[in-house]
Amino acid sequence: MTRTLPPGLTATAVVAASSANLGPGFDSMGLAVSLYDEIVVETTESGLIVEVDGEGAGQVPLDDSHLVVRAIERGLRETGVRAAGLTVRCRNDIPHSRGLGSSAAAVVGGLAAANGLASQSGSTPMSLEQLIQVSSEFEGHPDNASAAVLGGAVVSWTEGDVAAPRYGAAPIRLHPDINIFAAVPQVRSSTAETRVLLPQQVSHADARFNLSRAALLVAALTERPDLLMSATEDVLHQPQRAAAMPASAEYLAVLRRSGVAAVLSGAGPAILALSTRTDLPAEVLQYGRDNGFAVTRMSVGDGVKWMSGVAARP
Repeated sequence: MTRTLPPGLTATAVVAASSANLGPGFDSMGLAVSLYDEIVVETTESGLIVEVDGEGAGQVPLDDSHLVVRAIERGLRETGVRAAGLTVRCRNDIPHSRGLGSSAAAVVGGLAAANGLASQSGSTPMSLEQLIQVSSEFEGHPDNASAAVLGGAVVSWTEGDVAAPRYGAAPIRLHPDINIFAAVPQVRSSTAETRVLLPQQVSHADARFNLSRAALLVAALTERPDLLMSATEDVLHQPQRAAAMPASAEYLAVLRRSGVAAVLSGAGPAILALSTRTDLPAEVLQYGRDNGFAVTRMSVGDGVKWMSGVAARP
């Protein structure tokens, strides 16, 4: 039996941005980074109010089609409760449509906020495994979603029937000498639009190349950061997407020519650089600024958190 939550319950969720693929790990590797969205939800007598501050303000719908609202409602159903009305406040730092997992963060944050409400009613919140499963169902693949749930670096996978896939993820320990830099342009890109650029079939040679690099990437991220340049090579998706984002493709080439292990972040157009250096070369930073990229050093992002009441994000 579904129980209706009383009005006046409040919950907060804080969720990190994420970068998927990391070069060769298409739809499987992910890394949470230290940009965060905060969602505050309150149960009310009736109706729906959605407020958005920061990234996406004035650009996203403020009704029940909003991705956070859809995720909250799904999360409430999963935990056996419902709300007669909701006020949802989104405070966003994660850029939209840049390849930093904003949609995964919206889903994971909404589900976590639902956990925060459900736990106040005596219902059992979703486990981390359930959060990965349900959020990946929204996304259709688990790389960003699992990184947002677990934080840090993750390896994720899909198994089972195509019509009802099961999603899983396992954390991996990022080597402490690896520093993270994100280069974020002002232009946007749609994952759906760039995914159609990818071929339906690839050669055995290309598949073999990426398999070797994805395996090497795990070793490089955890034990051998000196191998990051080779480990981040890819032939299955980055070259195919280059024509759709020429500025990002060129900056990616500039970084790699300078010895920085850089990759397209997810479907782009942001770029993620992994380096044992504490800063990027001055000429590389200047090139980024001259070509519209905001380059920022980041730390590893935390896993999603939820709590009762209103709390400040990190």
